Amino acid sequence: MTKVVQAGDAAPDFTLPRDGGATMSLADFKGRKLVLYFYPKDDTSGCTLEAQDFKRLAGDFAAAGAAVVGASPDPVGRHDKFRDKYELNFPLLADESKQVLEAYGVWVEKSMYGRKYMGIERTTFLIDEKGIGRGLWRKVKVPGHVEAVLAAAKAL
Repeated sequence: MTKVVQAGDAAPDFTLPRDGGATMSLADFKGRKLVLYFYPKDDTSGCTLEAQDFKRLAGDFAAAGAAVVGASPDPVGRHDKFRDKYELNFPLLADESKQVLEAYGVWVEKSMYGRKYMGIERTTFLIDEKGIGRGLWRKVKVPGHVEAVLAAAKAL
């Protein structure tokens, strides 16, 4: 059983490929707040709305001292197309192996129309400057979500 990361836990370390072909690690954010959000799939309706909300408020997150990073199991090439299509202004991480998704406890069994399958539970983590989770939103509903995360980032 995968441990579910809770607020107050140290954020699991990661190094993943990102859009544009470079890699990114949790250590890259030491001394800064990080909003790490996990989403199911590039260029789907809910994921696109969530990404556009983070893009719209990127300046406010920066003013609060917080970086925003999205992560999904989609490959880098798909992230590049998604980023370019919507002019996203934050990195997208590719976790094709799902190791980081599992480490954060967001790769879960889901059910639709009685069929069980594995998938991402849309989740956002607010991680402080020392790498400790300070905010956690599970089973995210997109409307109003990014504003709630921003308020928490400002309060941290």
